[in-house]
Amino acid sequence: MSTEPWRSQADRVRRAMAAGGAVTFEELLLVRDIEGRLARQLEPPPDAVPRPAAVLLLLYPQAGELHLPLTVRAGHLPTHKGQVALPGGSTDPEDDGPAATALREAEEELGIPPASVEVLGALSSFYIPPSGFMITPVVGLSAAAPELRPHPGEVELAFSVPLSQLLDPATVVTEEWELRGMKMQVPFFALGGQKVWGATAIVLSEFVARIRRAG
Repeated sequence: MSTEPWRSQADRVRRAMAAGGAVTFEELLLVRDIEGRLARQLEPPPDAVPRPAAVLLLLYPQAGELHLPLTVRAGHLPTHKGQVALPGGSTDPEDDGPAATALREAEEELGIPPASVEVLGALSSFYIPPSGFMITPVVGLSAAAPELRPHPGEVELAFSVPLSQLLDPATVVTEEWELRGMKMQVPFFALGGQKVWGATAIVLSEFVARIRRAG
């Protein structure tokens, strides 16, 4: 049995993705109002026609443990500009499901070859009101660290964070922000000098919850 730490981490991720099961709202980093009530829904409103989209949560070995890449979206983009995100985007007609979308977008945004990624499964799909996307997070594993080549038209910055840091409860911080003219409690992951909140925090917090259940 290999003593490389990242391989035992990868086994844990595989177990977590194979186990499946729903997570609770309490396990997700969701924006709430000052009284603690949820400030958003994860399902589209009845009159909405959501657009399918997918993101890739990619894990790969670096410095002996698993890391995952995050991006800072370019400032000129129409939605979520300047926010930390996972590589991803809207589904093209020729995409054969969420995994195909996530892999294609990761190649376009970061230069990650789709053939290098083993797809381990998907997390829960949810609705993003500003963009109208119904997003499916796809979890993948690469046996080698890719060379991240950010697309200058879409990505302002790309950086990687260790899985161990993501799993550390100390990285979760909640602050009071003013959003859309209202005071809100905003939970986020403090990673790489960035505040990772919103849709990306929802994805990462579900992933963390599943990993913790895997022991």
